[in-house]
Amino acid sequence: MKEKKIFLLLFDGLGLRNFAFTRFNEIGIEKKIQTLFWNSSVFPIAELGFKEIKIKNAKIYFLTDVLKHAKNHITLNLFTKINNDEIYQRYKFPFSYRNLKTLLKSILCNTIILFFSNQKGLKMIDKMINSLERKTVYYSDCKNKLKEEMPQLVFSSTQRLAQAIAPLLAAKDLGIPTASFIFSWDNLPKATMVVETDYYFVWSEYMKHELLHYHPSIKENRIVVTGTPQFEFHFEKKDLMSREVFFKTYSLEHSKKYICFSGDDETTSPDDPKYLEDLAMTIERLNKKKYNLGIIFRRCPVDFSSRYDEILKKYSRIIVPIDPLWKPIRLFWSTILPTKEDGVLFSNIAEHCEMVVNLGSTTLFDFVAHNKPCGYFRYNQKFQNDKNWDIFKCYKFVHFRSMYSKNSVIWLNNTNDIAQKIEDVLNDKNKQHIENAQKWFEVINQHPPEKASERIWNAIEEIIKQNQ
Repeated sequence: MKEKKIFLLLFDGLGLRNFAFTRFNEIGIEKKIQTLFWNSSVFPIAELGFKEIKIKNAKIYFLTDVLKHAKNHITLNLFTKINNDEIYQRYKFPFSYRNLKTLLKSILCNTIILFFSNQKGLKMIDKMINSLERKTVYYSDCKNKLKEEMPQLVFSSTQRLAQAIAPLLAAKDLGIPTASFIFSWDNLPKATMVVETDYYFVWSEYMKHELLHYHPSIKENRIVVTGTPQFEFHFEKKDLMSREVFFKTYSLEHSKKYICFSGDDETTSPDDPKYLEDLAMTIERLNKKKYNLGIIFRRCPVDFSSRYDEILKKYSRIIVPIDPLWKPIRLFWSTILPTKEDGVLFSNIAEHCEMVVNLGSTTLFDFVAHNKPCGYFRYNQKFQNDKNWDIFKCYKFVHFRSMYSKNSVIWLNNTNDIAQKIEDVLNDKNKQHIENAQKWFEVINQHPPEKASERIWNAIEEIIKQNQ
């Protein structure tokens, strides 16, 4: 009997986290289906003991990137018109004119947008992209490898990267079924659908309806609701340290209770250090009222800037930095990759902190997995690093409309508001927030969340059976 196997296309740290650091591979072995990690990332998958096929020279056609950028702008323009909502314009990446090369690319992109700005134009752009990608050495190499191995499925860990187009086209041209995983809860309104596959795996029924709304050409029976593996590590109880061990390991004070400040990247939150200082000043005031509190600062894993240094030094009595255990393989942010150990660390931070505060992050769902609440800052700083940035516009993004209740989070509306909200958490007055956050979690991610990998494999098995 021919051995069943799938190719799992891996490009970045997010795919690594979802499919290499979970039980995904283990479940495949139990089902007697081999997973070959078709690896285009810089991470050496083989070192984890997985079967790996390295993708070399994953070079897309030089015009593909321009066409992809134009497609994104056209799609967002159409979303704006169809939904009568200007918020979609805020998802656009600006054009670059910093040198001759980027200037020419931007002019070409704008020309394409001018002449192809409708649904028919989008289809023509897709045809052009596919035609160009089939001319690349990358496509030929992928096709040859697929002919050699002939897997039952090619599964892409992301839907948004142009590097995924050639291998998926090669699979289609050989009659091999293809699938893609929509890897983030906010991706579909952003018009990030770059690949076309036979099947689409989504987090929830909510996301399924989004996919049908934004891409009505996709048939409903080709969408599979599985949940995402990214939260599974929170339910590995064996990895949780006792409070005593955790505090000793990270030099925390046993008498203190800690609030976690989860940092964002510089683009998402240019004033993040100021919000951290607001929290630190609040903790100082609360400690004068006989509370004994501290802050665990977890920076964004791809933010290696020095922008927090002054605040960390000034409030060193209060703030304890615990850096994410990500590995910078190279200098680019896309080559800073997660580790399994970081999942364990983050789970323990969530377990042993009283709450998390940040600006609109999915860490809300990480913490509610441990029955802890989340506070979102909801005010602008008086002196801003970026005058065009506005926190109120951020909370108008489409993915926040999935919120079960406005009280799914604790809103920190000004600097004077923070202390009372923290006191309420410490005095156990936040149960309704946790219940609402849990219901929001159930809206955006299929439950039980720890079974996502199993559901993905059940769907893969069914696809293989249907295509035998």
